[in-house]
Amino acid sequence: MLLLFLLFPFGQMKIIKHSEQVLKTALISKNTQLVKLYEKLESREKCLLNEAFQSDSVLFRPITLHSESDWISSHPELTQDFEQFYHDPYRSRPTSQKSAIYVQPIGDLLKYLKKKKPKDAFCIVGITMIDLYPRESWNFVFGQASLTEGMGIFSFARYDSDFYSASYRGRLKSVRKCPSAEYSVFEGYYTPAITSVLLLRSCKTLTHEIGHIFGLRHCQWLQCVMQGSNHLEESDRRPLDLCPICLRKLQSAIGFHLAERYKALLEWMDEDGSGMEAELRNEAKMGLLKPVEEFKECREWVLKCLDVLQK
Repeated sequence: MLLLFLLFPFGQMKIIKHSEQVLKTALISKNTQLVKLYEKLESREKCLLNEAFQSDSVLFRPITLHSESDWISSHPELTQDFEQFYHDPYRSRPTSQKSAIYVQPIGDLLKYLKKKKPKDAFCIVGITMIDLYPRESWNFVFGQASLTEGMGIFSFARYDSDFYSASYRGRLKSVRKCPSAEYSVFEGYYTPAITSVLLLRSCKTLTHEIGHIFGLRHCQWLQCVMQGSNHLEESDRRPLDLCPICLRKLQSAIGFHLAERYKALLEWMDEDGSGMEAELRNEAKMGLLKPVEEFKECREWVLKCLDVLQK
């Protein structure tokens, strides 16, 4: 189905406004089997998901385009509704034998990824604070992934607030060209302070990219972490969580109760040294508490979702 939307000028911005029926079909489907599947969900879960097509919803709002350089304006794509996701023969599906998601800081990760993934791995993603350049003709990339093999490497270097300053400590003093099998550049690499802004941006990127590995395409329905982004400003505008249509896709792929998911997110944001594993508690005593100041808006949103789910 081609992307169908109405554009409403608002200053220099445009709002993508889908009709109630289009959003309802994208979420529930007209397929009898999938409608029955939806009806089997808990009543409170359906109440939250149905916010997708409520015009007065305060939880899920239309996508706003701020400029022609935003992703949807410059990268026309087909939409993906729940039915298309559900019947996609090429998407990866976790199994009881392969259900773990591995996130590993990069060091010898490139060599590690060349080896066979752990047997219980659905996917493995590497993270680094080194800026990535796949080839000399490219400017940079935030990451690269193989969706069919369930592997990816992502750089958070440009999420550091000081990255573009002349005093950025992670800048190489001289150009180094290494053979393709040489990984010494990753040894002792610069790691900046983990600020709340950097952590929030990193969480959005990992959520978005792992969503792709599960088969979720870029979202064009509502404000959603699965929206594409062309630049950091657009990425910052994305919410941290999924819209109802993408949430149903992920729920179908993994299987979870919505309330339990939001409780877990809330617990993670509220978690301090007293609730962590022993090793992390020691880090907390050293002043390495998790910085979550920038998660305040997300936390308030999660509480509103839980309010709907627990009425």
